[in-house]
Amino acid sequence: MDLKYLISQEELIQKRHKIKKVFFYRICGTGMGACACLMKEAGFEVVGADSSYSPPMSTYLESTGIELHKLDVVKEDFLKTFDLIIVGNSVSGKSEHARLIESLGVPFTSFPSCLGALVLRDANVVGIAGTHGKTTTTYFLTQMLEKLGQEPGYLIGGIIDGRAPSKLGTKKYFVIESDEYDSAYFHKISKFRLYELKNLILTSLEFDHADIFSSVEKIEDEFRAILPNLLKTAIFNEEYRSAVKLYNEYKPKNATNWFLYGKGSKIGPFNIKIKEKTSDFEMNLFGKSHSFSTNVIGEHNILNIASCVLFLAQEGFPIEKIKETIQTLEMVKRRQEIRGTYQSAIVIDDFAHHPRAIQVTVEAIRAKFKNKKIITIFEPISATARSSIFQTEFAQALSLSDEVIIAKPDMPTTALGGKDLDGFLLASDIEKNGKKAKCVMNLNDLQKMIDSSTKTESVLLILSNRTCLGLWESDFVKHLH
Repeated sequence: MDLKYLISQEELIQKRHKIKKVFFYRICGTGMGACACLMKEAGFEVVGADSSYSPPMSTYLESTGIELHKLDVVKEDFLKTFDLIIVGNSVSGKSEHARLIESLGVPFTSFPSCLGALVLRDANVVGIAGTHGKTTTTYFLTQMLEKLGQEPGYLIGGIIDGRAPSKLGTKKYFVIESDEYDSAYFHKISKFRLYELKNLILTSLEFDHADIFSSVEKIEDEFRAILPNLLKTAIFNEEYRSAVKLYNEYKPKNATNWFLYGKGSKIGPFNIKIKEKTSDFEMNLFGKSHSFSTNVIGEHNILNIASCVLFLAQEGFPIEKIKETIQTLEMVKRRQEIRGTYQSAIVIDDFAHHPRAIQVTVEAIRAKFKNKKIITIFEPISATARSSIFQTEFAQALSLSDEVIIAKPDMPTTALGGKDLDGFLLASDIEKNGKKAKCVMNLNDLQKMIDSSTKTESVLLILSNRTCLGLWESDFVKHLH
């Protein structure tokens, strides 16, 4: 590994007015594509290449007019014409691609460093971080600011109907999903450490990403790198031990802009009432109790909304105006997204892949569809989910369903020192809890299980952050009504 031409964050900031032409190496990733669009909007000449292009990011990139190439036709002489090369996290440090980039003599960096130094340095950046709820909460706060008459910039790591994944805005507020995953093969630090955050909302914090972190304490250390430098508001969910630990460690003496929120905190939310189409709750804001109502379902989403309400109240927006902003909020795709009906079942697509996320998602679906049987299909596909780390916790969370199908991919885990999840043992443990469960390992068996399970009126809750053994790319989708 030769990092002679890796440009530091500080040097990027110093030279940002000299950088004109920027090349994105593996542009079609969610973060890379969104960053490229922000850079173009900020006035840079942006070009990119990737080995393949897939919707929705490919469609959006094409709509912006960014010049796109196939990676195998990009030559060294062409790359040498750029002022800066942005390297995607999908580029391995051991690959020929890395050796090529390092040999060009062109400054290179990761997209979080590029974004922080060249776009966000002079913006009021609000980072939304945490194990769960980052994408949803980022979108909630963006919508709320817009309804309050602001023009926020944003970067949301999810698919949203009718909206670009990123926007520059006025920089008075820039809301960014702040991922704890690492940034590039040469930047083995969390993305949010490079975003120039001025404010932080920490929705949750527990162990995940077992392929790069060995413990939750290692994730805490990533936050320790930024907390002393926050200039404005910091908001922590007190329901997570690690979040409270960080709050207590770093809260400045007599600070009035650091907060703990949660169902057990002084702020709330309290008295959460989940109905079929709405949720009601109360919060204690600056010594006064206020009632709120929203169309969003699920206690975990109420906690996400509450963090946004608290941030906006701290910013000085009128509480009555804030109340209006949450009455009708849209969700990111693949977050409790109703995709249609199959046979006699309502089909819901969700991203949950951690025991806590599964628990709160099933609880939210149960609250919304009180009298229906819940059939949950779970594809353990992330590095952590494919490992045995949460073997017991998965059984507990999935047992909240009436019936469970484990869609187990034939992929070994990449968790550090981890063993593979035993899908058949997981199904057996769920059955010991009195619920019907089965493990399948191919699309054909999965389809047979779905066909036999959905003949009665029910909800089919599909939990996967990919294709669920290819289900979402099969004829199953054609039969949704």
